[in-house]
Amino acid sequence: QVQLVESGGGLVQAGGSLRLSCAASGRTFSNYAMGWFRQAPGKEREFVAAVTWSGGSTYYADSVKGRFTISRISRDNTKNTGYLQMNSLKPEDTAVYYCAAGYYAPTLMRGYGYDYWGQGTQVTVSS
Repeated sequence: QVQLVESGGGLVQAGGSLRLSCAASGRTFSNYAMGWFRQAPGKEREFVAAVTWSGGSTYYADSVKGRFTISRISRDNTKNTGYLQMNSLKPEDTAVYYCAAGYYAPTLMRGYGYDYWGQGTQVTVSS
C-alpha cells in the first residue's frame, strides 16, 4: 500500500524558511512524479510544484517561483523522500501542504492526475 507522509511544517515569521519532507513508500516509484499542493482556509487546493522521480525536471507555480525548490532523493525504487524548500515565506503562503505522487504524464507537471496523497502538514507564516 502506498504511503506518503509529510513532515516539517510549523510556524515561521515572514521572510523565514521551512523545509517540508515527504516520505514515500509501498511501491516502485520509478517513472513516477511527485508534487506539492497547498490549501488555505476557504480556498481551493492549489498546485505548488512538481518533480519527476529522476529529478531531471521540475515545474513551479508562478506564486512560488524563485522562492521554493522541489527535490527528491531515492534510496531505492521503493523508498523515496521528496522535499520542498521554502524560502522568503510570506503570510499568503499559510496553508496545509500536501505531497502527492502519480505515474508520470506531462499533466502531472501542471498539477493534474495524481493518484496518491499524503495527510498534509500545516505551514503558518506570521507577519
